[in-house]
Amino acid sequence: MRTRLARHGAAVAALSLALCTPAAGAAPVPPTAGTAGSAGTGQAATADAESAGAALAARRAATARLDFRACPGVEGLPAPVRCAELRVPLDYARPDGPQISLTVSRVTATRARGAVRQGALVHNPGGPGASGMHFPLVAELPEWQRIAAAYDLVGYAPRGVGRSAPLSCQDPATRAAGPTQEPADPSPAYKRQRARAALAYARGCARRAGAALPYYSTLNNARDLHVLRAALGEDRLTFLGASYGTYLGAVYATLHPGHVRRMVLDSAVDPDPRRVWYGNNLAQAPGFERRWYDFRAWAARHHGTYRLGATPAAVQASYERARDAVARTPAGGRVGTGELRAAYLQAAYYDDVWPERASALAAFLRGDPAQLAAQAAPDPARAAAAENATAVYTAVLCNDAPWPADWETWDRDNTELARTAPFETWANAFLNLPCASWPVARRQRPVAVEGPVRLPRTLVVAAERDGATPYPGALELQRRLGAGAGLVTEAGSGSHGVVGGRNDCVDRHVERYLLTGATPGWRVTCAPHPEPAPVSLDDRAASARRALLPPVV
Repeated sequence: MRTRLARHGAAVAALSLALCTPAAGAAPVPPTAGTAGSAGTGQAATADAESAGAALAARRAATARLDFRACPGVEGLPAPVRCAELRVPLDYARPDGPQISLTVSRVTATRARGAVRQGALVHNPGGPGASGMHFPLVAELPEWQRIAAAYDLVGYAPRGVGRSAPLSCQDPATRAAGPTQEPADPSPAYKRQRARAALAYARGCARRAGAALPYYSTLNNARDLHVLRAALGEDRLTFLGASYGTYLGAVYATLHPGHVRRMVLDSAVDPDPRRVWYGNNLAQAPGFERRWYDFRAWAARHHGTYRLGATPAAVQASYERARDAVARTPAGGRVGTGELRAAYLQAAYYDDVWPERASALAAFLRGDPAQLAAQAAPDPARAAAAENATAVYTAVLCNDAPWPADWETWDRDNTELARTAPFETWANAFLNLPCASWPVARRQRPVAVEGPVRLPRTLVVAAERDGATPYPGALELQRRLGAGAGLVTEAGSGSHGVVGGRNDCVDRHVERYLLTGATPGWRVTCAPHPEPAPVSLDDRAASARRALLPPVV
């Protein structure tokens, strides 16, 4: 699910603005719509056609295979990483219709120390909207060498992302360069303003994507993954998915259980169709609040270093002083309350940023805004990538499921949440609000994820205090995948994305599973990874151990 997309502000509602109004010229959005799980002969026929189209595309890909060559310079991937393009149908109901290209990256198995190659390991880092193209670079890291010896490491940019039929909903140049000012307690007038922005953003998606907009969805992402598996020459998929990637993997396993070999699902999204996606986003609010408390408690324990306060409440007061200050005078001219919140939301995702965020806050309150400006100001060089990621995130989530179309539901639910979880509730609502007026007539019902008896063993990994994908979602995913699904829990920790360098215990279980297929049992627990050590205000580098995978989103 969403993480580093929080800076996108366009999206919310108003008490007097009808959010169910579709974009000009668009058909009204029905409360339910059509693919997996939908009723109606026409809808069932479409689903059957899409399934047949995916099977046909996979058969063709198995014959053609991918042609890996030196990566284009724009990818920034050095040798030995090689790149290819995968052609897939835009609409699987028309497999011979318009095609799109997905970018793929790979390093082949090293076979070091006589290791036997086991196939390709495909990675999806989540989002939706994130690219996995840099994943093969982990082959150079010591912690990955045994896995890299046995597997080709394969990354890819899902449809809409990067150079894979890129999706855009607005001109990146029109995105706010900062500062953005967000009230802590939004007024009715502010909500009306954000509602207008949400509607404009949804209409921008329709205008810029045109007829392709409905085809950015989890079901099509799963079909693309099916074709990618075949194009890699694999009869069965070995997959590492994180955050949204766990939901993608679970949907793939439901649709294609006979083509699953091994799956590691890290930081699990709750796949209950009743929670996809509106309910899951509501569940993030208390999760983020817990993690925001964890950061404040850590900073309080290190009051001697940062002088932010000796209690979590005192650290909160320090943050609020900074928020009030940037509301009056933006830090570095570009960091307002919106940029401040987005920067400190990262502390609710990843504890390895705690030292640098605490240091920046302390320095700002002592009169030096440079660190805060460096950490929180939007990066113009990444404006296009950020806009693309937000567009894909929005399109997939809006296309995947029905969302409430009436503002009263959003306002009621988020007002109630904000009473006890104010840190991120409204910003999250505003981000997702384009889904209330999404200009696509035929939305899907979420796939009912389930693990058939013939599904091989799978491995779910979760942190107990994860805010982005709260822990109950891991329990639900394990339940739905069935008795062959093991669950590894990092107790007492909450960094989003557990696999790949933070916790040796977790990584041993994951490595053993990928190399042998053996899960550690129904449920096992690992102690939390060490908290980051504080750094002085003069130390620019946090001393925490960094995760070795690209950030999970």
